[in-house]
Amino acid sequence: MRISFFKTIEDSAEQYKDIIILTGDLGFRLFDDFRSKYASRFYDIGVAEANMIGIAAGLSLCGKNVYCYSIVSFLVTRAFEQVRIDIAYNNLNVKLVGVGGGFTYGLEGFTHFGLEDLALMRILPNMAVVVPADPLEAASLAKISIEYEGPMYIRLGRVGEPFIHDKPIKFEIGRHIVLNEGKHVGIFAIGNMVYTAKQAVDMLRKKGITGTLINMHTIKPLDEEIIQQVGSLHGVILTVEEHYINGGLGSAVAEVLAESGFKGRLIRIGIPEKLGKYVGNAGYLRNKYGLTAENIYGTILNELREV
Repeated sequence: MRISFFKTIEDSAEQYKDIIILTGDLGFRLFDDFRSKYASRFYDIGVAEANMIGIAAGLSLCGKNVYCYSIVSFLVTRAFEQVRIDIAYNNLNVKLVGVGGGFTYGLEGFTHFGLEDLALMRILPNMAVVVPADPLEAASLAKISIEYEGPMYIRLGRVGEPFIHDKPIKFEIGRHIVLNEGKHVGIFAIGNMVYTAKQAVDMLRKKGITGTLINMHTIKPLDEEIIQQVGSLHGVILTVEEHYINGGLGSAVAEVLAESGFKGRLIRIGIPEKLGKYVGNAGYLRNKYGLTAENIYGTILNELREV
C-alpha cells in the first residue's frame, strides 16, 4: 500500500513542485527514485520525529505541501505534542503518513504496535483521518491528498496487502464505500480489516446470511449519514478495526448510533485495553486477539441466534 501511495506522489511531483517529503530515518528503498529525481525536495530528518514535525510546519508556512513519513507508533505518539500544537491547531497543509498500523510490526514488540493512532488523531482540530483498505484506494487517496488543503493523517499498511477492488474506484474523503448489501447484519470495517470482514461476509453467505459491509475508510470527517442509515435497517451492527476498542472506529460509530436513538445491538471488534503478553508476527497477533474472518463469522452467528 505504501508503495502505491508514494509512487503516485512521485508521479505527480513534476506537476506539483511544492511537494516535499520528510522521513524519520525510514523508507530508503521506498524513496530511492523520488530522491534521485527531486533531491532538493527530500529530507531525512533522522530519528527525531518531533523535529520533523516542526520542520514540516515551517515548510508548510512557506507554502510547501509536506508529507511526513514514519512508523505509526513514532509518528503519532512520540511527536504528538508537536502534531497537536504545530500542525493541527494551526491548520497547516501537512500530510502525516504512518506505516504499519495495528500489529504490522508485531515482531518488534510493544513499542512498535500502532493501536492508539486513530483515537489520538480524530480528536485533534482540523485533522482529517483516512485509512485506505487496499493499494488502489491508497493511490486514489494520494491523488486527493495533493490538492487537499489542511492537515491529514493517513494510516497505511506495509507491503503485500490484498486487493479489495479489481479496478479503480471512486474514492472520496468522508464518504463510505458499500462493498456488500444484505439484510441480517451491518458491518463497518476500516483499513486491513475490510478484507477480513469481506471474507467473513462470504462465509456467512454460505449459511444463507447476508450482511451489509461498509468500508469506512474515513474516520474523520465521519460519514454519519451512512451509519444512521445502516442503523435504521439492521438490528445487529459490528465494527471491525485493528486498533484499541476505545477511541477508534467502534467509538465513532457508537457515538452516532447513540445520538440517533439506535435500539439494536452494537458489537465492537478490536483490541482490548489490556494487552496479553504476546509478541509475534501480525498474523499471529491478529489470531490471538480475534481479528480473523472466522471470529467475525462466529460472533455474528452467535449474535443472530440471540436476536
